[in-house]
Amino acid sequence: MKNLILLLLLLAVVGGACQKEKDDVKTAIAVVIPDNFPPPIYELSANPVTPEGFALGKKLFYDPILSRDSSISCADCHISYAAFSHPDHSTSHGIDNQFGKRNAQAVQNMIWNTTFFWDGGVPNLDLVPLNPIQNPLEMDENPAIALQKLRRSSFYPSMFYNAFGTEEITTARFLQAMSQFMATLVSANSRYDHFVRKESGGMMSTEELAGLELFKQKCQSCHATDLFTDNSFRNNGINSDFSFDKGRNEVSTLPEDIGKFRVPSLRNIEATAPYMHNGKFSTLESVLDHYASGVKQSATLDPLLIQPDGNLGIPMTADEKIKIIAFLNTLTDEDFLRDTRFAE
Repeated sequence: MKNLILLLLLLAVVGGACQKEKDDVKTAIAVVIPDNFPPPIYELSANPVTPEGFALGKKLFYDPILSRDSSISCADCHISYAAFSHPDHSTSHGIDNQFGKRNAQAVQNMIWNTTFFWDGGVPNLDLVPLNPIQNPLEMDENPAIALQKLRRSSFYPSMFYNAFGTEEITTARFLQAMSQFMATLVSANSRYDHFVRKESGGMMSTEELAGLELFKQKCQSCHATDLFTDNSFRNNGINSDFSFDKGRNEVSTLPEDIGKFRVPSLRNIEATAPYMHNGKFSTLESVLDHYASGVKQSATLDPLLIQPDGNLGIPMTADEKIKIIAFLNTLTDEDFLRDTRFAE
């Protein structure tokens, strides 16, 4: 059974705008912390998820008003049935039919992330929306202007009042609302999860179990724990020339970070193609082919991809690839992908 953490069951919110004699009392939403997950990184107690905050955050997530010409919403690049990734798009598709230089990552289990985006340039969940809003290739809007548009709206002031007890729309409340929505996007009901928690529905085939053992041997050094990421930054040999995109170095400026990108979670990997920071591979087969025989040498290549004999990559037979993919497909969480609470 999962542990349900009920965030501040009775959250008192002072209704300053109406000068109510008594505080409004809002019941928080239960955020599921799975038994096989570590404690969250995000401080939920500092921004408890309420039904009103969730509704506001969801509305903002799906509203193109946050883009310069009201044509692009967060949800355009983060689609619910694909674990909030961008299926069939190698890189993000933004305003004026422009394309970014990186693949849109899945939005799931965000409260366990230590950093965000491929280069880790954002350190806190509350700051995440500012990145795509300001990106000239994505939403290309000034956050201050976006807030002005919300203030002029016929319904957003009342939604902010319902969520925060005031119609005043500030950057902090805007970001808190979006974090409340993203905090609830917890994916932990795959067949693998039921298997490790010894729950009903956790049966795995002989091939899948063999794939799990191979995964532990060949992949788990980076895709660690049941979050399936160690949150590190690594150069996995996709490129040898990083003049187009230097990865983590664009944030840290450290030479040793050139070509390094955040290790993504493999949860719902079956639904989140294409893969890698540049969306280079469209299938899991091509991903494993890369690691087996396509790794490119460069100064910052991860040492785990350099074999003792100097050869590059992770040795895998065709049969081993089939078994690993069979295991990876057990990480698909259909409950999460089809959850109507999160869809528009």
